[in-house]
Parts: sequence; structure tokens; C-alpha cells
Amino acid sequence: MIKKVLIANRGEIAIRVIRALKSMGIKSVAVYSHADKDGLWLKIADEAICIGPATVSESYLNITNIISAALYSHCDAIHPGVGFLSESAEFVKAVEESGLIFIGPNKDTINLLGNKVEARILAKKAGLDVTPGSFKEIESVSELKTLANKLGYPIILKASLGGGGKGMRVITNDADLEKNFNLAKEEANKFFANPAIHVEKFLTHPRHIEIQLLSDGENVIFLGERDCSVQKNHQKLIEESPSNIVSQKMRNKLKRASIKLFKLLKYQGAGTIEFLLEDNNCYFMEVNARVQVEHPVSEFVSSIDIIKEMILISDNNSSQNMRENPILRNHSMEVRINALSCGTITKFTPPLGPSVRVDTHIYSGYKVSPFYDSMLAKIIVYTKNRQESIKTMLSCLSELELEGIKTNKEVIIKILNNNKFVSGNFDTSLYKEIEKDL
Repeated sequence: MIKKVLIANRGEIAIRVIRALKSMGIKSVAVYSHADKDGLWLKIADEAICIGPATVSESYLNITNIISAALYSHCDAIHPGVGFLSESAEFVKAVEESGLIFIGPNKDTINLLGNKVEARILAKKAGLDVTPGSFKEIESVSELKTLANKLGYPIILKASLGGGGKGMRVITNDADLEKNFNLAKEEANKFFANPAIHVEKFLTHPRHIEIQLLSDGENVIFLGERDCSVQKNHQKLIEESPSNIVSQKMRNKLKRASIKLFKLLKYQGAGTIEFLLEDNNCYFMEVNARVQVEHPVSEFVSSIDIIKEMILISDNNSSQNMRENPILRNHSMEVRINALSCGTITKFTPPLGPSVRVDTHIYSGYKVSPFYDSMLAKIIVYTKNRQESIKTMLSCLSELELEGIKTNKEVIIKILNNNKFVSGNFDTSLYKEIEKDL
């Protein structure tokens, strides 16, 4: 039975996990780098241990230090949070070999899903539509040219073992094939220690849709879809559930095939399947084998605590919630408040109100460093419908006081007031379209 958990992460997600553990009567151990010695998550955890210098490779990505901290503090399990080591099969293996429980999917599942070609093959087997493209590594320029002519331009080269937008090259004509083929392979090798690449048809005006699932290895439950189409440089800014563009027919199809995929995987824990939707076709992109930053909107519409369920599943103690799909109700929206500069926050007053949630690790006097992710807070609202969520979110942003550093608050307000966004008639190019006015 899990009695004590180390959270191998920082910031708001560490606080989110600690609060879930407290509500379950489980002890928590926080970790921190030298730069994070004043982190709020350290104050609310039962224990806190320093795991190294500010540089992530020496602290939050230091597997030896993290596992040593967990063993030293007599933990039973480790929760990885998001980012850092959350999708590292090497980390999962090290955790398990140390006699600890990893709260998330097993190493074989993470390994399989980390190979984008293998994931595409399995998704197709489950009945999901997959972006037209290759189902094996592209080994020559001539092979690429043949496929490009078959698919039609534009196409995109992707690192087969990659992610995070790295090792990707969009090509619009034959003349650029050889140069981009070589560059893509070099980048794939540089970032992921493997030069393997594959090709897909590049969708120019898609919506970004993702499906939230929970699975205990046998039972899989569907927590609805999220629309994450408002992005800057592939980084999400606004997320909502449900999506105004997903019909009930499409939702049912995605639900059936997504559940089948997770059953084929014998998946354990929280997971998200990401899609690109264009011309009424929803194409599989990848599986994120972890909890997502935007998980609160799915929690609101499903009334399911995703973090608690992850812990119960890993403890072989699935709750009644895993027996049947929850009824999804109303609408939820999340915005990310990001720092645009470093420095000390001189004033922070979060918004309050019915059905308003703020996940954050900042406070008045907190120093924003240049070492980590720029996200300061997530504001989440829950209302009867999308239009009410937009109005409620604008009200929240008018109440938010965050002084001492520059943030993207005004940018978010302008997006929420944008006619295309309000109408729901937009895609992933929205930010670029209105960037000149921001």
C-alpha cells in the first residue's frame, strides 16, 4: 500500500499532486534545485529534499539523485508530474529496479509510444484515422520523393523517436527534399540519439483535439475531448472541453477507437491521445503517456480527480470510478498565464468565485528565474456553456493582479475577445493571424 510519495517535479504540478496526496492521507516528499529553494511546493509538502543545482540535467533530470531522495526518505512511490522525466522509459526502469512504484504507465508502454511509427501502426489497428504518410523509416531521398508525390505537398518530416516539435521539417516542393531530408535526420540524431525519420501529409489549417482517458490495464474510461487549438509556437495557451467543432458522431467514434487502443496497450494510468482535425477528419498524432498540464478542464466536466485515480491505479486499488464512463457535463476552459520576463513578483492576487480554480506556485515576493518553464498559473473556469466560460474567464482576468514582471495576460484577453475565437471558427493558425495586433 502506498503511504509516501516523492513528486519528481516542481511548480504548480508538484502542488497539485501534493494536495491530492494530502486528501488521500498519503505523505508527500517534494524535491527542489538550488534555484527553487523558496518554492511554495516545499512549504506544503511533508518533507523536502534538494536534488542539485539549477541546471535541469543536474537536478530535475538527474535520475540517480531523484531515486536516492526517494529511498532516503523511505517513499513507496514516485509521481513524475508533467515534463522532465514523466515519459522516460529509462527513469521508469530505474524506479522499478529500486523497488519503488512508478505512478504512470510501465516502461514497455512508454517505449512503444515513444516510437511514432509504431504508435501510428497500433493506432490504425485500433480503428483510428491516421494522417496519410509512411509506416516505416524513410531511408533515402528517392524513397521520400516517391512518397511526397503520392501524398502531395506540403509534407512534414518527423523524428520517429522524437517529440516536442524538434526534428520536424515542412517541405513544399521537390527542390527542398534532399536538404530537409538530411537536416531532419541530423536533428533527430542530435535531439533523440537516433536519425530515424518518417513522413506525413502536413495539415495547414487543423484544430488540435485531444482525448483524455484513464485506464487500470483492463478498464478504460473516457473523460471527453479537449480543444487546444490556441497555440503560440506549438505551445498551448487556451484549452477547453468540450470542443465546439467535435460532433457527437465524431466524439463517439473517437471514444470507441481510443478505448480500444488503450486496451490493446493494457495501459495503466492517465493518458492523452492527440489528434489534428481538418475537413471533418480527425487524424491520430500521438499519445502522451502522462497527465497533461490541461487536465483540470477534464476534471471539471467529468467530476473525476485524475491525479487521485492515477495513484489508486498504481496502488492496484482502482476506485468505483473505473467501472463506467462518467457523465460529461457543461463546459470548462483553462488559460495559461506565462512570464515574459524574470524578476520578483511584487503583487499577486488570484481571481476567486464560483466554479473558478487557480493552479499556481507563485506568491507575492516569489522570484521568477530563467531556468524553467515560463508558466506561472493556470486559471480554470466551469460554466454551463462556452460563451459563459469566455465571459467568466474575462471577468477572472480583470480581477487577476500580477505585478513586478511582464506576463501574457493582455494577450490572453485579446484572444478571448477575438471574433474568430468567440464564434468558434478558428484553427491553430489563430495566434499568427492576430499576432500583429497583440
